[in-house]
Amino acid sequence: MAGILAWFWNERFWLPHNVTWADLQSTEEAVFPQAEDLYLAFPLAFCIFMIRLLFERFIAKPCALGLKVQANGPQKAQPNAILEKVFTAITKHPDEKRLEGLSKQLDWDVRSIQRWFRQRRNQEKPSTLRKFCESMWRFTFYLYIFTYGVRFLKKTPWLWNTRQCWIGYPYQPLMPDLHYYYLVELSFYWSLAFSQFIDVKRKDFGIMFTHHILAVTLISFSYVTNLTRVGTLIFCLHDVADIILEAAKMANYCKCQKLSDLLFLTFAVVFIVSRLGIFPLWILNTTFFELYETLGNFPAMWVFNVLLIGLQILHCLWSYLIIKTAYKAISKGKVTKDARSDVESSSDEEETVPRSKAPHSAVATNGTSGANGTNGYLTGATCSEEH
Repeated sequence: MAGILAWFWNERFWLPHNVTWADLQSTEEAVFPQAEDLYLAFPLAFCIFMIRLLFERFIAKPCALGLKVQANGPQKAQPNAILEKVFTAITKHPDEKRLEGLSKQLDWDVRSIQRWFRQRRNQEKPSTLRKFCESMWRFTFYLYIFTYGVRFLKKTPWLWNTRQCWIGYPYQPLMPDLHYYYLVELSFYWSLAFSQFIDVKRKDFGIMFTHHILAVTLISFSYVTNLTRVGTLIFCLHDVADIILEAAKMANYCKCQKLSDLLFLTFAVVFIVSRLGIFPLWILNTTFFELYETLGNFPAMWVFNVLLIGLQILHCLWSYLIIKTAYKAISKGKVTKDARSDVESSSDEEETVPRSKAPHSAVATNGTSGANGTNGYLTGATCSEEH
C-alpha cells in the first residue's frame, strides 16, 4: 500500500520541477492546501443536504403555496389491475400489438388504453410544487455563493490580471476565505451527485451526473495542486448563469410566462457569453499559455487542462440545446419544449378524446393538464448544471 501511495503521489507528476510535498507542508507562518482537507467535504455535503431539506420544507414550500404554485401532481389514472400489471411488470410503453390485445381483453378502444398509459406515466412525475422547491433551493445557494465569490474576488489581484494566478506558484498561502469558498463549492457538488438519484429525474441525467463528477474531480485536483486562484475564477464564472436559470424555472412554475421567457433568453445570452466566450478566452488562455510561460511543463498541468477541455465540451453541448430552444422562442413567439423536457410531448397529451367501446371511457380524460402550459425547457432544466 505504501508503494502504491508513493507512486500515486509522485512529485514529478503533481508539482513543478524542484518542488516537493515537504515544501508545501503547512507551518505557523503559512498554510497550504492539504489533500486530507478534502475529507471535510463529505460531512459538509451531508450538512448542506440537510439544510436543503429544511429550506424546502419551511421556506420554499410556503413561498410556493403563497405564489399559488400547483401543489398536486398530475391526475391519477383510473385503477385497473390488468393495465397496472402490464405497466409495472412488462412495459410502460406498450407496442401496437400489445395495445390491440389489451383492447380486446378489456373491451376498450386503443386510444383509451394509450391515454391510460400516458396518465400512468405522468402519475410518477413530480408535482410542480416539488420542482419549484428544488429550483428555489438551487437559486438561493447559487445566489449566495456567487455573491460570496464576487465579494472575495474583487479584493484579489488575479481577478483583473490572470497572470497573478501564477505569481509565486505553488508557494501561495491558502487564505481562510478561499479555503471556505473551495470547501463549500466542493461539498455542494458532492451533494448534487448524491441527491441526483432522488431529485426530479431529467432526460439529461447521464450528462448531469458526468458534469457533477467532472466538477468534483476538477475542484479536488486543483485544490491538491494549489491551482486554487484560477479555480475561484471558474467558480464565479459558472455560478452566474445558474442563478438566472433557476429564477426562470421558478417564474415558469408560477405561470409568469412573460417573465419566464425573458429570464430564459437572458440566461441563454449570459450562458453563451460566459461559457463560449469568457471561459476559453480568459480561463483556458491562462491555464494553457500563461501557466506554461510562467512555470514550464509538468504533467498535472496538462491533466488539469484536459479536465477543463472536458468541461468546455459540455458547455458546447448545452449551448447547442439552449440556442435551439431560444430560436424556437423567437420564431414562435414563446419558448417551447426542448429535447430535454421531463414532461411528455404536449401534442401527445392533447389528442382528441376518442369514443370508447364501453363505459370505461373515463380513462380517456386528459389527466395531465397541469403539465400543459409549462414550457419544457424549464421543467426539464434545459441547462441544469447546472454548469
